[in-house]
Amino acid sequence: MKVLILGAAGQIARMVEANLLDQTDAELVLYGRNVSTRLVSLKSERVSLIDGDYSELDKLKLALTDVDFVYLNTVPRDVKFMTELVKLIEANSQARFISANIPDLYQEVSGPFTKWYRQMTGDKIWEGPRRQAADVIEASQIDYIILRITWLYNQPGNTKLHVSKKGEPLVESQVARQAVAQFVTDIVTGKADYHRANLGLGEPDTAWEKPSFY
Repeated sequence: MKVLILGAAGQIARMVEANLLDQTDAELVLYGRNVSTRLVSLKSERVSLIDGDYSELDKLKLALTDVDFVYLNTVPRDVKFMTELVKLIEANSQARFISANIPDLYQEVSGPFTKWYRQMTGDKIWEGPRRQAADVIEASQIDYIILRITWLYNQPGNTKLHVSKKGEPLVESQVARQAVAQFVTDIVTGKADYHRANLGLGEPDTAWEKPSFY
């Protein structure tokens, strides 16, 4: 199995990489700006590093060669890029696609968390490019999973996760990056079995007005 991680130097991406190297025999292709220096300690027979940005479509096409999964760690704000990426996956790969995003693409944030969350995000997310990028993915023919991830924090060892489906309210005010990373890992290994799914991720029992660390 081969996994391409886009935005490979991000916090959750690094956790996913560590999980996959520890929990699987997968080969990793790590793509991002200056990853050959930022992630040089990971380079091995199982790990390839490709320096590039999202405008370099030829590099992205090469990175997609023979991969089984693509994980986009970057929350998409460029609809043109998402359109091109989806086209590349459809044309050049049978890979499954996992895309990180944020809540309220569908005004699903509910309960006490709603007011604080919308004040902090400062815009109507359901009318913006992150929603449009999700629409591009859902209109495609690829086997995708969109992850709408609530407010993040770090807590090593915390893998508590509540998964909600599209159309269900999202009430959780926080979730550990470690929990999200393990869930992405579980999708890749098949432990979490979702296909063409749009999921909300939050920590159970955190239906608060704001995250505990604010």
